[in-house]
Amino acid sequence: MSPHGRSDRALLEREDPDLRAHAASIGDEFLRGFEAVEAIGRPGVTIFGSARIRAGDPIYAAAEEAGRRFAEAGFAVITGGGPGVMEAANRGAQNAGGVSVGFNIELAHEQKPNPYLDISVTFRHFYARKTMLVKAGEGFVMFPGGFGTLDELFEALTLIQTDKVLDFPVILHGRAYWDGLRGWTEEQTLARGMISPEDEELLFETDDLEEAVAIVRRCYEEKRAAAPAEPVKADAQ
Repeated sequence: MSPHGRSDRALLEREDPDLRAHAASIGDEFLRGFEAVEAIGRPGVTIFGSARIRAGDPIYAAAEEAGRRFAEAGFAVITGGGPGVMEAANRGAQNAGGVSVGFNIELAHEQKPNPYLDISVTFRHFYARKTMLVKAGEGFVMFPGGFGTLDELFEALTLIQTDKVLDFPVILHGRAYWDGLRGWTEEQTLARGMISPEDEELLFETDDLEEAVAIVRRCYEEKRAAAPAEPVKADAQ
């Protein structure tokens, strides 16, 4: 495990000998992330999915096509910067001449950034990285994935539920993969009143990438239309 991984473990287990220095390093990482988001210069969509998918898998092909379509629609494509679905989406975006962004994470198995990135930042801390993945995007597209993908899915839904993000669509791509989860949320959490019907209003399930792009674009345009106009600055005297 890298020294940074050990320091995070020490912090979470209350063993960190220098909390002030650790807090300062976290602040520096957030600043680097915010600067990278500003450098994107256009609305983005964040695409998630398994790092274990390889080229030749239909899921890889679909993620690459998603990256291409969103890039052609004028969106930057943001991913976690690693292999699998992330690589595929970045590859599709870059090959289409779009802006391809990767927010990678240092892991014990040394996940390296994929080679299809125009903007790349490697984070030590998951919480800084996850903030940038949300801040840079106008919505999430979730391809099949494991615990990390599920973590991002439920974090996005929680941010919507608590009004931390507005007009922020979450799109599930791969009905055969997601149908069981959707059924469980409707039959258990919704039926028992643990979530409200409106909590699912920005959760979409589609295998149609054209529809996915249209959903993100529509929500983005509606948010822009609803935003208050910026005040006109008076000329300097």
